[in-house]
Amino acid sequence: MSFKKKFLGFSSVALLAVGLAACGGDKDEDTSKTDGDGDKAASTESIGKAVDYKITGIDPGAGIMEATDRALEDYNLEKWDVTTGSGAAMTAALKKAYDKEEPIIVTGWSPHWKFAKYDLKYLDDPEGSYGGAEEIHTIGRLGLEEDLPEAYQVLSNFHWTEEDMAEIMVEIIDGEDPKVAAQNWIDANEDKVSEWTDGVEKVDGDKIKFVYVAWDSTVASTNMIANVLEDLGYKVEMSQVEAGPMYTAVADGSADVLLAGWLPITHATYMEKFGDKLDDIGVSMEDVKIGLVVPTYMDIDSIEDLKE
Repeated sequence: MSFKKKFLGFSSVALLAVGLAACGGDKDEDTSKTDGDGDKAASTESIGKAVDYKITGIDPGAGIMEATDRALEDYNLEKWDVTTGSGAAMTAALKKAYDKEEPIIVTGWSPHWKFAKYDLKYLDDPEGSYGGAEEIHTIGRLGLEEDLPEAYQVLSNFHWTEEDMAEIMVEIIDGEDPKVAAQNWIDANEDKVSEWTDGVEKVDGDKIKFVYVAWDSTVASTNMIANVLEDLGYKVEMSQVEAGPMYTAVADGSADVLLAGWLPITHATYMEKFGDKLDDIGVSMEDVKIGLVVPTYMDIDSIEDLKE
């Protein structure tokens, strides 16, 4: 189904944060590791002290970082800071802590391969700082439908599940080349892909440019759709940028498409700024989520538990 709406504005909140909190027990006891049977001993420090009042974030332009700053205000977490870096740095820190069963809080989102690799949980967000379930939208430049109608039809038909995307993400994180991992998924899901391409005529070398942020989810989707369009005769260019430049490029026409439109909350700020210069082609996935995530071995369930 094609969704062709021009976004004129959203509330300026951002989403995409997943936090991991510290092992918790009584605040007056010392943190200890598991005993011989693997049972966790009670923590003697507060969660904040255990993680040095730090939430491990990603790139500063990501909507989830804005949402995390908002959460710190909403929950009066004055002592806490959010470190900036990259998605890769965040997952590396998570792996290091997880392997040692140490406390950690990170910004996170699903779909993401980390939920397949590790036992993790979102912290409850009673204040709604991270919003509710969102959607991933395919967003194109104005005039794309007229200029590249065959590609536009595929993009408007494009819809898949979190499980579909996870198959590609896990293969990539296990060492496979993103383009190869994407093609493996296509080969195993020909019926699904044929629904997107049904009735679409092939082209002869027409060019189309995608911009994407190096988030694992977007790497998976962009490589997959690029392969599908190449099979139809397109010459596909993919350029990695940060979140702000990604929207800017599509809005000013220097790029054609982005597949990482997290709406209505996470990328609300970008849609408020560029919405009248963008074409919302359609929804590729529903019920996606952002927030703070922790390993399940941590004795914490809510962002409110970070208060002292």
